[in-house]
Amino acid sequence: MIRVLVAEDQSAVRAGLVLILRSAPDIEVAGEASDGEQAVALARELRPDLVLMDIQMPRLDGVSATRQVVSEGLADVLVLTTFDLDEYVFGALRAGASGFLLKNTEAKDLLEAVRTVARGEGLIAPAVTRRLIAEFAAKPPVRGGGTAHDPAVLDALTRREREVLSCLGQGLSNAEIAARLDMAEATVKTHVSRLLGKLELRSRVQAAVLAQELGI
Repeated sequence: MIRVLVAEDQSAVRAGLVLILRSAPDIEVAGEASDGEQAVALARELRPDLVLMDIQMPRLDGVSATRQVVSEGLADVLVLTTFDLDEYVFGALRAGASGFLLKNTEAKDLLEAVRTVARGEGLIAPAVTRRLIAEFAAKPPVRGGGTAHDPAVLDALTRREREVLSCLGQGLSNAEIAARLDMAEATVKTHVSRLLGKLELRSRVQAAVLAQELGI
């Protein structure tokens, strides 16, 4: 079972999300939060696999809540947003969010997005994600949102790991990377895991952004 904490301040929207999630036999709603502070507190208490996090919430915004949840290793975070690519989204990705989801997403796509992040594949809707990554990488880091990376960080990677990182920067899934680089999908997963560890990154999205920032 994939245990999900739903953090959304609008009760009607939250109820709708919970209803959709509970319709899936492999997903369990571990809890509900109506603001960022409650989301962090419940993440600490319940230790869900994933937090479905709204960006704009009272008391503590979704970006700050994401940063706390990720930094403490409490859960992966899937951000809920509108498709305006604002600084809130960029901030959430720099804070370590594993991916983002549009609020008008169809029910079946919401469920698949949750499963995708739970599998460790944070890049959702590649066509949309590629645009997000490109715009995000083109923006300078905001205060408190991280700093630019030195190209020397890539020295620790093998040639194959650099190739995989480049593919991540293009928003490719594991299956697409496997096809492009002519390797097994399981091998791709191993390379992704290793390069994340070497680069001290929390998610594929952060790796994709790094690839864009460094132009590889």
